[in-house]
Amino acid sequence: MPERRVVTGRSQNPRERFAEELRRLRTERGESLRQLGEQLGWDASLFGKMESGETMGGPEVVEALDTHYGLPGLLIAMWEIAMGDVTRFKEQYQRYMGYEAKAVSLWQYSVGAPPGLLQTPAYAREILAAGGIRGVELDQQVEARMSRRKLLEGPSSPAFRVILSEAVLRTQLSDPNDWRGQLEHLAEAAERPKIKLQIVPFSAGPHSLTNTDVMFLRMPNGTTMAYPENDLRGELIEESSRVEQLQLRYDSMRDLALPLAESRKFITRVLEEVPCEPST
Repeated sequence: MPERRVVTGRSQNPRERFAEELRRLRTERGESLRQLGEQLGWDASLFGKMESGETMGGPEVVEALDTHYGLPGLLIAMWEIAMGDVTRFKEQYQRYMGYEAKAVSLWQYSVGAPPGLLQTPAYAREILAAGGIRGVELDQQVEARMSRRKLLEGPSSPAFRVILSEAVLRTQLSDPNDWRGQLEHLAEAAERPKIKLQIVPFSAGPHSLTNTDVMFLRMPNGTTMAYPENDLRGELIEESSRVEQLQLRYDSMRDLALPLAESRKFITRVLEEVPCEPST
């Protein structure tokens, strides 16, 4: 009987597993990204983004890699499985958006960026572009994100409690004026009667949600669901026991946050540190 191949320790996520395999194949050959790009006729940066999971590439480039490594059909099959996983993620996100529009209350913790509902157009554009989105798609996604902000407007808007890590207030945009605009928007949002905004300072130390963004949605029927996410993906959780586990983590983290008034003062102090620069 042939020896069984051990895969323990490798990612079980199809997209991450595909990226791992691309890195492994190239490094075992001793090729640099530049050499790979020269041999296959694509820019080396594309292969770097594929190996980091930032992009999946297209069928043509995956087929070329399949041939290059002498693995007829294997990489194409892995790519198709991973793309199916991406499709499921998009469908799940669309379901989340539908629930968000109907929620009677929302509460969120953000690790490194303001929640989309509180982002300015300039902030949304820069953070989306940092994720590799360009051109018309970038314009469309910025517009879509800005349209979501209307959810917090008007008498029927849901109550929204948002807790931000101090890192959100320290990770600046490239343009100081755009960054000032984002901080001013957060300060203004903190004054709205239906928005409760708090800050978890660095001095609070590690906590139960140190590396996890999460949004909770309370629905009209009384049920609650959660949507934890990172830069690459999110997961809509409807199972009550899993939602409760995340809620306990959220409550534990909230105990470390500054009170509402102190949080507003904290944002104002950070805002005062931003230099005023003339617009060009």
